Amino acid sequence: MSTKKLWGGRFTETGAKYVDDFGASINFDQLLAAEDIAGSLAHVKMLKKTGILPAADVDQIVAGLETLAERQKQGKLEFSTVNEDIHMNIESLLTEEIGPVAGKLHTARSRNDQVATDFHLYLKHQLPLILDRLHELETVLVDKASENVETVMPGYTHLQHAQPISYAHYLLAYYQMFKRDMERFEFNLKHTDISPLGAAALAGTTFPIDREYSAKLLGFSEVYHNSLDAVSDRDFVLEFLSNASILMMHLSRFCEEIVSWSSYEFKYISLSDQFSTGSSIMPQKKNPDMAELIRGKSGRVYGNLMGLLTVMKGIPLAYNKDLQEDKEGAFDTVTTVLTSLHVFTGMLAILTVNEDRMADATTNDFSNATELADYLANKGIPFREAHAIVGKLVLDGLKKQRPLQDIPLSEYQAISPLIQEDVYHDLDAKVAVERRHSLGGTGFDQIRKELQRAQAQLATYQSGTTD
Repeated sequence: MSTKKLWGGRFTETGAKYVDDFGASINFDQLLAAEDIAGSLAHVKMLKKTGILPAADVDQIVAGLETLAERQKQGKLEFSTVNEDIHMNIESLLTEEIGPVAGKLHTARSRNDQVATDFHLYLKHQLPLILDRLHELETVLVDKASENVETVMPGYTHLQHAQPISYAHYLLAYYQMFKRDMERFEFNLKHTDISPLGAAALAGTTFPIDREYSAKLLGFSEVYHNSLDAVSDRDFVLEFLSNASILMMHLSRFCEEIVSWSSYEFKYISLSDQFSTGSSIMPQKKNPDMAELIRGKSGRVYGNLMGLLTVMKGIPLAYNKDLQEDKEGAFDTVTTVLTSLHVFTGMLAILTVNEDRMADATTNDFSNATELADYLANKGIPFREAHAIVGKLVLDGLKKQRPLQDIPLSEYQAISPLIQEDVYHDLDAKVAVERRHSLGGTGFDQIRKELQRAQAQLATYQSGTTD
């Protein structure tokens, strides 16, 4: 491979190797090789269509690029830091393949619009994969919720028992979060599906190019309408990193509860051995390491977002070398999100729900206190007065270790003769859940409606997976 810089005409000195190594990006942007070749093919075909290059030259360049594309698929391309980045590596390899005519490929373009095009193509290919993984997770959530409509568990605020809820209702709360994540990534596709190709370095070009044609060849639905913006915009990457951070936050919250719910103290769920690890010293341990790892990986995704935001905040128009720092964090985030979703979905699909333990946790606590307050209010006692009455009963129950449903009717009627035998029906945890018929509530009828709605939404999803 040539050691002469492709841009070296006006230079009389060469940098030291450590300087070249510091400035080179090929160690990570080689991940864009397929996109770079695809962009070059579209560009050179456009040069043929517009008559900017002779057909014979274009045909030779196309043949050479297609050879490189096949070698790239086979993992047989070798890159060098001497050629700095993926663009100059591909051009150098093309020159070795077809000779000096390869130098005509760069007519009417710059590495500035080239790298932006590559990055748009890369995320355009990755976002459908993430959407597919999210759809798989949503499907498992809905399936799991369908199996547990009448599984009753404590609902929490401040990590204190609040009111009994359906476990399906709990799962569907996360379904809603992941549904919003999908909507954000789908919108992200809109800003990714724009072609910078043809913006050249920053000002466009004097050649009679056809940007719409090259965009069409690459599958873009739109082109940038300002060349300065085209080469300097990384909003689409920031959107991706922001969306990924919110998604990882949702996964992390879910994992936090999985870690807690699977502990000895809760025992609400049991993780499969396939998604657990042991201790090197304590034989009894079964650690929820996969959940903990996903929870921890949220930090690296947040860091990637903050890293690029910081890079971007002081960059003047148009392109600056700082933008070389836009890729590694995005590449890492794509890998982190895809693997986290895959592992989490597998873990959730086969975890065991300990229904009896969940139900027991709602019968020996005071999470039915609101039911008693509502009961008294329905009997005509002002709610604030009812709240105070129940609060005193809870305090007495805590002292005597006696839940509200175990208080004798005679003691209730000593408080108010309005309290009748039917109070015990209302204090039953399952009844308390079932009676919450309000839209979006935890009542079994409402959950079944939401499950039907979710299933209909999932059925309309069209996979965007690309090869």
